[in-house]
Amino acid sequence: MSSTLPSLLPGATHDLARFAAAIRFEDIPIDVVERIKLSLIDGLGVCLQGSTLPWTRIVHDIAHEEGSKPVASIWGSGHRTSLTNAVLVNSTAGHAFEMDDIHKESIIHPNSLAVPVALALAEADPSLNGRDVALSLAVGYEVGLRIGNAATMSLFLNGFHPQGTSGAFVAAATAGKLLKLDTEAMQNALGIAGSMAAGLMAAQEGAMVKRLHAGRAAQGGLLAALLARRGFTGISDVVEAGYGGFLSAFSRTPNPPRLLEGLGSDWEAGKVGFKMYPNVTSIHAALDALRSILIEEDLAASDIREIHVGCGHMTFVHTAWDYRPAGVTAAQMNMYYGLSVMVLRKDVSAADYSEARIADPTILAFIPKIRIEEDAELEGKGPAFRHAARLRVLTTDRRTFTREVLHRRGSPENPIARPDVERKFKSNVDCLLEPGARNRLVELCSSLETLQSVAAIIDIAAAPVMSRIPA
Repeated sequence: MSSTLPSLLPGATHDLARFAAAIRFEDIPIDVVERIKLSLIDGLGVCLQGSTLPWTRIVHDIAHEEGSKPVASIWGSGHRTSLTNAVLVNSTAGHAFEMDDIHKESIIHPNSLAVPVALALAEADPSLNGRDVALSLAVGYEVGLRIGNAATMSLFLNGFHPQGTSGAFVAAATAGKLLKLDTEAMQNALGIAGSMAAGLMAAQEGAMVKRLHAGRAAQGGLLAALLARRGFTGISDVVEAGYGGFLSAFSRTPNPPRLLEGLGSDWEAGKVGFKMYPNVTSIHAALDALRSILIEEDLAASDIREIHVGCGHMTFVHTAWDYRPAGVTAAQMNMYYGLSVMVLRKDVSAADYSEARIADPTILAFIPKIRIEEDAELEGKGPAFRHAARLRVLTTDRRTFTREVLHRRGSPENPIARPDVERKFKSNVDCLLEPGARNRLVELCSSLETLQSVAAIIDIAAAPVMSRIPA
């Protein structure tokens, strides 16, 4: 049947594979390399923080109990296992607390996918250096994010999680580059990875499995590249096939030209932002707006009669469902909960997403004062403004305060600086690593492209973290 339906963009998978196989480190713009190094620092921080969480520990325990050839480290544990099992655990950890980086158009968090893959392969092959790792991360980001761009928001609105679906291509291209696959093998790696893609968005309303979507995508993408290196074949036109291809199967209304537009000159890998709150990115603009009002107008929760939020359709669908305490995941994905916490504390931190706090009666009691609705004007601005929010606070003494935030803090349009990313990293690992190790890891990542070996990075990440029961 596939041969009777027209290709969405003939040769697209091959062209992406050829780009990935041929690109050299010297071809990558300096600003993209700098962004990649920040993503590496951020990714290690979120993976180490996530390694301590219950859902990651369950995955870790299964991988450890199964046993395998010990070639790659499970970070924060002191344990080593197979390449694919290490990546399964470490990438689950990276997505374990909604703090991994974010590319807005593709809706992918690439560092929780690519960083564990790249460092696992570098650990298994000590001949790989920092420049090799930086190149592989840039390639994995670029290929996977472009496929996510072409899938559009319709993939998400069709009920699929981009992290678990489009994310498999990030991992496959990252691995394929480090394995030095040629164009044909890279095309097969992508063709295999597309069949590994999985992840359902109903998980956002209260299930640990959302975290596993990243782990499985990274594991599947790595396995795809390893198989392709041995001659295993995949779907040659996996991205663009008219029937049963990635875009035709997962996306109602794909945008195939986004696969190749500006390839090699307009780098999607340089458009990745960072999260400044430990929750879903779609609510960050609203949180920024509310925080601004609370601080600048010196308002307390008792001063507020109502909060009204306007947002685009995807943010509304993604986050504005009725909140109930159904687990940490549900709290992190819900705008009502996040705004209620912000009102009470004038900030939102990891502590607000503990099992003990997500059913706090004080937080729940404020939620009925929040009204969220779709804003047609914001929606009309298009996908580039899908995180935008308009917020209005009505006070008990009849005052009104409004804010519009089109680009959340930490996005490429409203960027943070290197010191902000480093502060976030140190906050994530403050109770996990000794100060010397924290500072050393930042130094190593900051000079990644000059390192003859990344063994020192891996050694710090691999050691048992201080808050963990010793192995």
